[in-house]
Amino acid sequence: MERNRLSDQEIKDQLKNLKDWEEKDGKLYCEIQFEDFNEAFSFMAGVALKAEKMDHHPEWFNVYNKLRIWLHTHDAGGITALDMQMASFIQERQELLERD
Repeated sequence: MERNRLSDQEIKDQLKNLKDWEEKDGKLYCEIQFEDFNEAFSFMAGVALKAEKMDHHPEWFNVYNKLRIWLHTHDAGGITALDMQMASFIQERQELLERD
């Protein structure tokens, strides 16, 4: 996966497909609320496994049932296709939870 920084227009175009994500301070940002801590922690564990496989780890902050996530590629100095791929994976997992 490319680690080249995306242009502002590329970011805007790709964000159209990520309903809960926005660009904030040069990073992709999303906030998710869960039923409880167990659900939040389970979600984070699933994302962590994918992040490890991708060798691309999110910045995140969790308090009880709320999770805030920031994605950007440090060595590219901004948002890359890798961040968009991770955001898509996170959104898909979130949508699966909402269906259950």
